[in-house]
Amino acid sequence: MPRSDVPGFDVLLDSAHHSALHLEMRDGYGVAEESAGFAHWLETGKRNVDPDSEYWAFWTGLVHRTVARGVSVRRARIVSEPLSDYSRYSHAGAAVNIAAGEEIRYLPRRQASDIALPGNDFWLIDGRLVRWNHFTGNGASAGGEMSDDPVVAALCSSAFTAVWERAVPYEEYKP
Repeated sequence: MPRSDVPGFDVLLDSAHHSALHLEMRDGYGVAEESAGFAHWLETGKRNVDPDSEYWAFWTGLVHRTVARGVSVRRARIVSEPLSDYSRYSHAGAAVNIAAGEEIRYLPRRQASDIALPGNDFWLIDGRLVRWNHFTGNGASAGGEMSDDPVVAALCSSAFTAVWERAVPYEEYKP
């Protein structure tokens, strides 16, 4: 059932005992925290990949400590090909996520047509708790929503597993 209490990502990942799965299905995001870096990348082709920078430090620290506790952090991205500018920007920074301890895979959208997918991106924690990520039409964050409904968690688990099994590991994916 939907819950209005939406913890921050630090609380969410700190609560994980064995897995934190993230499914991304959009070709573009317009979250405010990325706008300057994305604009710089569009202009120069250069992406901040310093894991200790102000931009990355919170996330890399969180993933490091989550993985150090034995929690698997996996991210699957369904992408249209050729990649959108945003997807190329995201791929250009994914090495930082990988170095922090995440596993990332990419699935071309054409190969996802027969997978039952939820309507929104999500995080699934320990196979039981879903954090929906809602976005506006322009890709800005529209907040999150929590669900501990076992049917919803099962849908998300099934979708993530199907995508993960078909997807290509970051190291092998050539956009």
